[in-house]
Amino acid sequence: MWWFANAGPAALVAAALITGAGRAYRPDWTLRIAALAALVALAAAVALAGWIVVQEPKTLGLPGAEGALATRLDVVSMTMLVLVSFVGWVVVRFAATYLDGEARQGRFMAWLAVTLASVMLLVSAGTLPQLVLAWIAVGQGLRRLLLFYPERAAARRAARKKALSGGLADMLLIGSALLLWQVTGTTDIATLLERARANTAPDAMALAAWGIALAAIFKSAQFPLHGWLTEVMEAPTPVSALLHAGVINAGGFLLIRFADILLAAPSALALLAVLGGFTALFGSLVLPTQPAIKTQLAWSTVAQMGFMIMQCGLGLFSLALLHIVAHALYKAHAFLSSGSAVERIASARRLGPVAKPDAMGIGLAMLGAAILYGALAIGFGAWHKPPQAVALGAILVFGVAYLIVQGMSPAAPRALLQRTLGFAILATASYFLLHSAAEGLTAGTLPPAPAPGPFQWALLAVALLAFGGIAVAQAMLPLWGNHPAAQRLRAHLSHGFYINALLDRLIGGRVIGKA
Repeated sequence: MWWFANAGPAALVAAALITGAGRAYRPDWTLRIAALAALVALAAAVALAGWIVVQEPKTLGLPGAEGALATRLDVVSMTMLVLVSFVGWVVVRFAATYLDGEARQGRFMAWLAVTLASVMLLVSAGTLPQLVLAWIAVGQGLRRLLLFYPERAAARRAARKKALSGGLADMLLIGSALLLWQVTGTTDIATLLERARANTAPDAMALAAWGIALAAIFKSAQFPLHGWLTEVMEAPTPVSALLHAGVINAGGFLLIRFADILLAAPSALALLAVLGGFTALFGSLVLPTQPAIKTQLAWSTVAQMGFMIMQCGLGLFSLALLHIVAHALYKAHAFLSSGSAVERIASARRLGPVAKPDAMGIGLAMLGAAILYGALAIGFGAWHKPPQAVALGAILVFGVAYLIVQGMSPAAPRALLQRTLGFAILATASYFLLHSAAEGLTAGTLPPAPAPGPFQWALLAVALLAFGGIAVAQAMLPLWGNHPAAQRLRAHLSHGFYINALLDRLIGGRVIGKA
């Protein structure tokens, strides 16, 4: 079974060797080999997921090397494995056409396959050595893809910043893995989680939890090391899509995989919640000021990764896993279809006056969204859910209100109001339905959210106020966006308050740019 469980990564590595040795231009049949290998990986992942439905979670070790190489089969690993293999298969097929005729196309496809195989080995790792080695391999593969156009200064800058944050994450994960192995005497991840639940070596577990939390922060482009993600646009579009096949999500996966260990360090969870929430707010403020579609998508990912890290910090690990799946599917599609977005916008016709909401409409939209959320929360029995999940659902209200605002303008047609109300009801109901499904599927694998303490309650209150304020400001943007003060603020926001430029100076990015 171990050999079958790793058929996908093996096929991708074999395809990488064949594709990398192919012709520089138009590698012909070697590209079909890569797509076929990705399809084999997807089929194997789906088969494993189906098998685990009727079997108990288990770890399959390589005979003779069980302590080093093993595949963990449970709902977390199988969810991620199917997600990664599906998005990877789509990206590999897209890249074969997108890069047709490019110099070093075969080499690009080879590194694409290697990176995808590394992510699959990471999410299915059953031992600490495999997890650490795959974690490092993902970073190295991504670095080669980021430097596909090495003559571009911005690409070299992004690769250097990614190497800095990735190197710190590697060292932290290695240190945490060594500590866990030393205090428990085992490298089996399932056994480690059982001992964490049994409160074995609490001090060492708490220290390891801190290392894991910091490694995830550095890996997931959190503030202030988020700049490399916004500069990935210098690499081919398939790289941006591949990021969402478990690469940028690797930090979140690490937190979910070691959820039981993280609960041993409430202070580390608090850091995740605070920094993740701040990154989400920061990214959502900068996002609307970006003129390019792909740059907007990158800043959206910064915000979404921050929100996912905050979910983990609040102990909502099942919700964070759901977030990873939904965001990966949406954002990979958004990047792959971004090339046609400009054409669609240019060909669109604006009929009638511009629909600008007034203050009354915005207030009614907020009130309507709150009533809608309250009604659905009561209908779905929200009092049985963790308070953190209910609070994050309330943040969803602000997004729902933004939908409703579009139809509340006096100039908006009635059909627009009906459509936005329908979307608002669907989005709110889907939140409760999907959250309940995620909790049910991961019960017994992921720990339940801990009861919030005073700090968590205060953090939730601040988050509600902050996200609510941003939602109101964005909804009112058509009313005050032309004010001189708003224009000056927009200029600073469009540059991310120059945090990325300061980091470039600190690590010598300006020198790289002149090289």
